Amino acid sequence: MNTIWSEHVQGIKTLYLSRKLRFDDMFFEQYQRTFKIDTNIKMKILEIGCGPGALAEALHRWYPNAEIIAVDRDSNFISYARESITGVEFLEGDVADLPFENNTFDVTISNTVQKHVEPTKFWGEQFRVLKPGGICLCLSARRGINVTAPCLAETEEEKEFWSKVESWEQTRDAYQVCQYPMNESEIPVSMEQNGFTNVTTGYAVIDLTPDALKYSRDMGEAMIEAQRQTNLEAIKNAHIEGEAKVIEKVNGKYDKRIELYRAGIKQWDTSVSVTMILRGQKQFS
Repeated sequence: MNTIWSEHVQGIKTLYLSRKLRFDDMFFEQYQRTFKIDTNIKMKILEIGCGPGALAEALHRWYPNAEIIAVDRDSNFISYARESITGVEFLEGDVADLPFENNTFDVTISNTVQKHVEPTKFWGEQFRVLKPGGICLCLSARRGINVTAPCLAETEEEKEFWSKVESWEQTRDAYQVCQYPMNESEIPVSMEQNGFTNVTTGYAVIDLTPDALKYSRDMGEAMIEAQRQTNLEAIKNAHIEGEAKVIEKVNGKYDKRIELYRAGIKQWDTSVSVTMILRGQKQFS
């Protein structure tokens, strides 16, 4: 059983709730412009590094005639996905050694996985399991915008708590996180060097601003609650004494944010994510 990622890097709710927002149906058109996949045909889609399943869940909605299989090596993520999501087969598996035969899938897709896996294994395993003519889709997070609401400013208790936590660099090195980062020009080159042709790129810009009028009240509150869960799980995953007091303070802040939101008192906090989307093809023999 492998639970390193969910217990030390990013928690289940952090990943699921934030990705559920970013893969909401209202944003599908942005992804589909680069995906260029027929929504009506029968096909087999494999998501690698699926986490707790939010993208796979969206793929099931977007491509109703497709068979969706999703793999991740973290047991907690797979257990959560199996219990929470229908219409998708979730399996434990390593993206560097996929448990599938050659030429099995029409599409492979990953979200923020590339930077964690050695390139020849990352691309090579997808190339191997794709059918000739198959499509590889790689989603890669780029630098976005994050502005915190005034009412969510860091408290003194939080500052003291986080001063005791190891640095992100220590966490990254301890758990081999982000060992293979690439910039916007290096990723498509790497894709081509590992056998894919007809490589194209595009970008999805996902604006999550609770106070924006284009969002429903439910969507706005979901954005705030996703931020709350990100903060709470980060505290719990720090495994440091004193978390209960800090959790109380954080919950108090987010309760206040919800109160202001419902009262129509705008804070204009925002999270704008930029996702680079690469599309490559395995040539016919």
